[in-house]
Amino acid sequence: MDSTSLADLWDRVFGTQPAPDRWLVVATAVAALAVTVPGALWRVSRNAITIAHEGGHALLALVSGRRLQGVRLHSDTSGLTVSRGKPTGLGMILTAAAGYTAPSLLGLGGAWLLAAHHITLLLWLATALLIAMLVMIRNAYGALTVLVTGAAFLLVSWLTGPAVQSAFAYSAVWFLLLGGVRPAFELQAKRRQGYGGRGASFVGGGGRGAGGAPDSDADLLARLTHVPPALWLFLFHAVSLCSLIGGGRWLLGL
Repeated sequence: MDSTSLADLWDRVFGTQPAPDRWLVVATAVAALAVTVPGALWRVSRNAITIAHEGGHALLALVSGRRLQGVRLHSDTSGLTVSRGKPTGLGMILTAAAGYTAPSLLGLGGAWLLAAHHITLLLWLATALLIAMLVMIRNAYGALTVLVTGAAFLLVSWLTGPAVQSAFAYSAVWFLLLGGVRPAFELQAKRRQGYGGRGASFVGGGGRGAGGAPDSDADLLARLTHVPPALWLFLFHAVSLCSLIGGGRWLLGL
């Protein structure tokens, strides 16, 4: 590849793209809301939130020095991230806290990039993160889910024009912001009912798995920190709602 081609690729990825019309931003928000609120559509679209959730656990496990052993994604939209290391301490706490906050924080970061008109860069970064996630997947359904999601980002970023890229990128970021709000409310409802079901979670060094609300991230954090689970749920709610408000303002140009 010659220097001219490299320069063109650099400009394409790291350059800025025209901001979309306001109607497109609003339309993508409505579309994201439409696949987040109805239960039937949410059961399918929630797979993307689970990818972000488990990706948050995996990333913080690596950053905090834990040994990441693998990630599993299941067809019921549950997930499991397995890491090994010290079963207590700051690294374990950060790893446990990363799951429910990851989708919203990713959405907030994506909104910041879109507000700076780096639409193509956002698509390429998302593709890179999904490729990194694929390396750590340890089951067939999880690999298929991540592969399909990554292929969608790659094809849109490589083969489509600015209008399609804008619509796709804004839809994805709105979905992370809106979809990041719902899981904490679902977890709160499960804990209130005393029913766990399977949820997105992880196993830390010697910890228990995602077997239900008593084994949820909030309950694990409570055991690690001696802070009540309700306060950790409040943190999950605060992060997701503040990210939605802040990210939404950026996307709408307010």
